[in-house]
Amino acid sequence: MLGYLTFGTDDPARAARFYDPVLGALGYARLETDPNGCGYGRPGADHCDFWINAPYDGRPASAGNGTMACFVAPSRAAVDAFHAAGLAHGGRDEGAPGLRAYGPHFYAAYLRDPDGNKLSAVCEAAP
Repeated sequence: MLGYLTFGTDDPARAARFYDPVLGALGYARLETDPNGCGYGRPGADHCDFWINAPYDGRPASAGNGTMACFVAPSRAAVDAFHAAGLAHGGRDEGAPGLRAYGPHFYAAYLRDPDGNKLSAVCEAAP
């Protein structure tokens, strides 16, 4: 359904320092970097699925109210590592790792990045 997703940042270097370990915990890697931001995807992929960039219009980045990116996690341990890496690299807790009422195996964690964007990681595999 989606070709890619982009979040805005006012500090691309800070965003990379946050997203490299946070998305790395889920098995994603930084695939592209330029002065305005960077893109992430599965190692070896020919395109990026997620971008973090300075806004193209030159105005300050802002977090959307009601928007969130959710990343697929390969395991509950990866969800835990995602959350811990986010907190260790300047993120804010928006929901500790744990089961949620959205399904019998819906294990998720929620964070805000240093720019205020909301993100989550979810594993729906049975333990």
